[in-house]
Amino acid sequence: MISTRGRYALRVMIDLAENDNGSFIPLKDIAARQEISKKYLEIIVKDMVNANLIVGASGKGGGYKLCRKPNKYSVGEILELMEGTLSPVACLADKNHACDRKEKCQTLPLWEEFDTMVHDFFYGKKLTDLIK
Repeated sequence: MISTRGRYALRVMIDLAENDNGSFIPLKDIAARQEISKKYLEIIVKDMVNANLIVGASGKGGGYKLCRKPNKYSVGEILELMEGTLSPVACLADKNHACDRKEKCQTLPLWEEFDTMVHDFFYGKKLTDLIK
């Protein structure tokens, strides 16, 4: 399940893309438009800045803006930043995970197929696909 962190991060990214005028966009404006607590968004955007998805500036005229064009962001990279792996089982989420049953696991092909579908779906969607 995708948490509020992942969903809100997508909403922030969409808001930044839709309201891009070349200037930094204040977080209070994003919070008001998205009807999300500014305090909660501060935590989310900090992680996004640290991951170089967005850039922030403080002080007068400060706020946030995208580092790249909206079509250069995949939904998958945003969600994985906020959620961690989207893999359905531990043995796919962590390549170093030691599983005694790997060689004889009858369900592993199912999980691999599902993992590929989820990955391809989210990484195949660009931020621009979500913009009105």
